[in-house]
Amino acid sequence: MHDQKIPALGKALIPVIFLIAMLSINVIGIYGDDAILGSNQMILLLAAGVAAMVGYSEGFRWKQMEAGISESITATAPAIVILLLIGALAGTWMLSGIVPAMIFYGLKILSPVIFLFAACIICSLVSVASGSSWSTVATVGIAIFGIGKALGFHEPLVAGAIISGAYFGDKVSPLSDTTNLAAAMAKTDLFRHISYMMNTTIPSFVIALIIFLLIGFNTEAGGTAEEIDAALLALKSTFYIGPVLFLVPAAVIFLIIKKVPAIPSLLVGILLGALFAIIFQSHLIAQIASEADTTFQMYYRAIMDAMTISVVIPSDNELLSGLLSSKGMAGMLGTIWLIIAAMVFGGIMEACGFLKSITLGFLRLVHTDASLVGATAATCISVNVLASDQYLSIVIPGKMFSEAYKERGLAPENLSRTLEDSGTVTGVLIPWNTCGAYQSGILGVSTFAYLPYCFFNLLSPIMTILFAVLKIRIARLKADQ
Repeated sequence: MHDQKIPALGKALIPVIFLIAMLSINVIGIYGDDAILGSNQMILLLAAGVAAMVGYSEGFRWKQMEAGISESITATAPAIVILLLIGALAGTWMLSGIVPAMIFYGLKILSPVIFLFAACIICSLVSVASGSSWSTVATVGIAIFGIGKALGFHEPLVAGAIISGAYFGDKVSPLSDTTNLAAAMAKTDLFRHISYMMNTTIPSFVIALIIFLLIGFNTEAGGTAEEIDAALLALKSTFYIGPVLFLVPAAVIFLIIKKVPAIPSLLVGILLGALFAIIFQSHLIAQIASEADTTFQMYYRAIMDAMTISVVIPSDNELLSGLLSSKGMAGMLGTIWLIIAAMVFGGIMEACGFLKSITLGFLRLVHTDASLVGATAATCISVNVLASDQYLSIVIPGKMFSEAYKERGLAPENLSRTLEDSGTVTGVLIPWNTCGAYQSGILGVSTFAYLPYCFFNLLSPIMTILFAVLKIRIARLKADQ
């Protein structure tokens, strides 16, 4: 990227306007929820082409843009591997009876009235302990989603409750990478950052919980008591169900809490899921195996298909129909395709200085403390949309606005709080962002469908701006800082 030259804001906005216009036509006018199946990916690549042409007119060369693309895709390599592993994890945990056991006990314990409230709380606790919204949704989130479907809840609503809880925990956990990154970018102490962030985070989360509770009290779940009893009986007759199956998710969560990296932790979960399938569900494997298979071939094919292609557990129960299945690694390929296309666009936007130009455009609007916080929040959301990466939505605004906060006498925790309130939680609301693509792929619900129900994620940036406007809990620099 040219260090001396920053493109004019008007030119930087050309690929953005093209992207927004084409996505609007594609999603609203033509494909709807099916846009994520391929057409959105093509539009991201076309927008990247527009960005490349504008960049070329500004003096940037293809090698610079190509380097930006390479850097962006390289940064998402761990996320892509994690996606593949989670596809395999979902398959082995379905075949081993782990997810069905979670659904079984969840249906017995969770009342429909408090289900959404409880789902949000459970996911928040697991996410605080693990420091990862991704791991939370991929483990307990999948099971809670299955329970919600069995109870007859609107699927996007259940996804919203799961994501709200998972991102609350991710946001406040000292084990979270985004929480540490936000504190580091603002150059403030981690625990001071978390403590200060609670001022806006707790109200947002409490309001979200109240909304979920009110929806629960005013919503009649589709599954009657008789239907739920029939589903419980069907699960019990299809799988071995027992508390011992929870040893596998407990082991994975323990590894994550102990800060074992996500990839080896998930690999352990996959292998343990395969082992438990052989030990506890051998009758089920025999039922779905080909008659021509030997015993070894039967187990090998069942485990390998569950990891890679698909596993479908036969069930005559209407509530469980379509629930007891997983697409394995193959089910993640569409999401990976979307992420790569988004990284091509984001890489060119970054390499040509367009993101920096847009950020500086926001900075020109700053005249008060509230407008500075608002500009930071707008930049975080814009980077999440344009660069398609949660980490860049923290890093770029963190670098760009750090001096502006100092000049206005604002303590660095104001910046770190705004980065988290606006960057960490909004990536999941954007279909082509790595977070949005991931969660949509895991839960099987389109991003635009669950977006209206992610109350915590929607409230967080509003709350941080509201606190700034009302001058509530705005920390000032001390004389020696």
